[in-house]
Amino acid sequence: MEVVALIPARGGSKAIPRKNVAPLGGRPLLAWSVDAARESRAVTRTVVSTDDEEIAAAARGLGAEVLDRPVALAADETPMRDVIEHALAELARPDVLVLLQPTSPLRRARHVDEAVELLRATGADSVVSVVEVPHRYRPVRLADDHAATRQEKPLVYARNGPAILALRADRLGADLYGGDCRAYVMEQRDSIDVDDPFDLELAELLLAAR
Repeated sequence: MEVVALIPARGGSKAIPRKNVAPLGGRPLLAWSVDAARESRAVTRTVVSTDDEEIAAAARGLGAEVLDRPVALAADETPMRDVIEHALAELARPDVLVLLQPTSPLRRARHVDEAVELLRATGADSVVSVVEVPHRYRPVRLADDHAATRQEKPLVYARNGPAILALRADRLGADLYGGDCRAYVMEQRDSIDVDDPFDLELAELLLAAR
């Protein structure tokens, strides 16, 4: 079974300039996702989709293949589905595509392997990584002027980026996920989604703690 890890890394970014090559742990942010893909037992090819020459050079230096992305598919508002469709057309449609956002640097190879195995074992259309929402952020209904206790709050999960989206290339849904989407639960400490400088600082601390 051919399993392609696709790492979308465009040159533009707002909150953190040149985010995908911003330094993290002495390496470009992109490197941590390339490592996760290349160290995965399930992944057979690691491909970085980019419109940027610096990112392309960094990706090649890390051992990844580079897919040149048209500038028209590298805007802020470009849907990820369009980026995936472009990659699938260029890569002769593998059996499984695993989307690994470079903004999830704490996701590791074992997470990728477990998500792909969940896809295989269940026969699902897709698997998306999620993280439990901390109890302090969960919505509650107020009754008799008191809030629900921590023990009474139901478990709630949210996509963590997502750090991982594994999907069957021949069942790509209009919303990417298809009709049968399964959740792969990750720990909060592995689910950092780097969106701003504070996230990058937090990721640096968590990497150092490893």
